Amino acid sequence: MASTADFRNGLVLNYNGELHVITEFQHVKPGKGPAFVRTKMRNIKTGRTIDNTFNAGVKVETARVEQRPHQFLYKDDYGYTFMNKDDFEQVVLPEEMVPFADLMKEGQDVTILMHAETEQPLTAELPTTVDLVVTYTEPGLRGDTATNTLKPATVETGARIQVPLFIDVDTKIRIKTSDYSYVERVK
Repeated sequence: MASTADFRNGLVLNYNGELHVITEFQHVKPGKGPAFVRTKMRNIKTGRTIDNTFNAGVKVETARVEQRPHQFLYKDDYGYTFMNKDDFEQVVLPEEMVPFADLMKEGQDVTILMHAETEQPLTAELPTTVDLVVTYTEPGLRGDTATNTLKPATVETGARIQVPLFIDVDTKIRIKTSDYSYVERVK
């Protein structure tokens, strides 16, 4: 059991009989009335995000979850195959359990959340940013940089993202995995 004072990003709760991970939280203390905590939680099984408000000091049930380093090997008809980097054991996860899968390339390091009591894999988490090479984009018009204009681009994994006009084919870029946004060029 944990109190609302123990809330942090990444904490896994057993809420309404299902596992949810806290993605955002904010402790609010209004001038009138009791304090409360606003949270955004993502359901681990379905991937849906819900907003919830807890009264301050309320006890909630947490789930014991371990984060284990894995490496993405390949995708086939059964799902995505990962290898544990410690004991080289392979784990296959279905497509629903791998968010942002179109940003993964072979050999990518990921973290798999495992339920500590049942040893069941729950979900795979990519790093906050990934470096990928642009395979296709329209050429940008020279001198058209007055505004922060973006254009569509396809990266080596097949994902489509929006990039600035100065990005060309074969440019290595850094992408934020949470919202598919361009961060910077990588040398």
